[in-house]
Amino acid sequence: MTGSAAHVGADTSTPAGILRLANAFCDAKALLSAVELGLFGTLREGPLTCAEITAALSLQGRGVRDWLQLLVGLGLLERDDRGGEERYRNAPGAARHLVPGGDAYVGGFLQRSNRNLYPAWGRLTEALRTGKPQAEGDFWAMVGDPRTLRQFADMMDALTEVLGPQLLAAYDGWASHRSLLDLGGCRGALAARIVAAHPHLEGHVVDLPQLEPLFDEKMAGLGLTDKVTFHPGDFFTDPLPQADVVVLGHALHDWSAEKRRLLVHKAFGSVRPGGVLLVYDRMLDEDPRHDAPYDPRYVENLVISLDMLLVTDGGSEYTVAELRGHAEEAGFGPVTARPLGDYDTLVVCRRPGPGAGE
Repeated sequence: MTGSAAHVGADTSTPAGILRLANAFCDAKALLSAVELGLFGTLREGPLTCAEITAALSLQGRGVRDWLQLLVGLGLLERDDRGGEERYRNAPGAARHLVPGGDAYVGGFLQRSNRNLYPAWGRLTEALRTGKPQAEGDFWAMVGDPRTLRQFADMMDALTEVLGPQLLAAYDGWASHRSLLDLGGCRGALAARIVAAHPHLEGHVVDLPQLEPLFDEKMAGLGLTDKVTFHPGDFFTDPLPQADVVVLGHALHDWSAEKRRLLVHKAFGSVRPGGVLLVYDRMLDEDPRHDAPYDPRYVENLVISLDMLLVTDGGSEYTVAELRGHAEEAGFGPVTARPLGDYDTLVVCRRPGPGAGE
């Protein structure tokens, strides 16, 4: 459960506002159940009545109209009363982002939230008491199960559909490089998008061996088999290929500060002199003034940091200052930061070229 929009505007100076905030999880679950049941895909072809939706989704009937009305109130569905009969259709945002198969589909991520994060947030109290993750299942068990691994890859692809174009636009140095390496790049969706936009680049991906079949399938489907290469391995323990541009996207937050430091130092050795390390994550705001009044970016990224508490052994979001310290200690410089999309921050770490004494 990664959204905080439900409590934007809740006036927490009043009892009603506090109760609204406390019940924001209900809004989230209404959406997650709609994704799980396939509601938005069912409405792909056009509006349906409550009875037609009940039958199409094999529901019992009780509570269905209230659920649909709540989704209307949340802006995810629209209701049409013409002809004397209520019909429901996808609102524009839902039609674009929640219908499976679309280029901007984010339902894969929401499915993971429903299975993993939503139950884990119900155990936040225990996580705060013990410091231990609360998500059901083990990462390595997921990696060993082809079905759940594919679902994980689908989720990562959904994130790439949103952030990929933003990263392409945010970094303006692609033309001056010849190779790209995505560390922890899953089945290569980001590398493929960048190489497709800049065909002069040679693409590389490092990730666990279990992802290689999914990578091969993805590249074959995109016609990029000869343009992007998969390197199976562990980016902490195995040697890394060298490239002009190395990307660490939504990867460092999985680890403790010390492991983040180790990985940035290792990435320095992978970036060719004159190249760059691009890091993006939901980095935490260093300006304490942003905690009041309500700042969606500030609050949302703290939510994601707590996600890391719930699903990893030591991960968290982190500040640009922490990352800059690791990068400069490794030998990068200059290090610059800029917003990426609604919530992410992109940090560009430049490795000095031969003219700088390397």
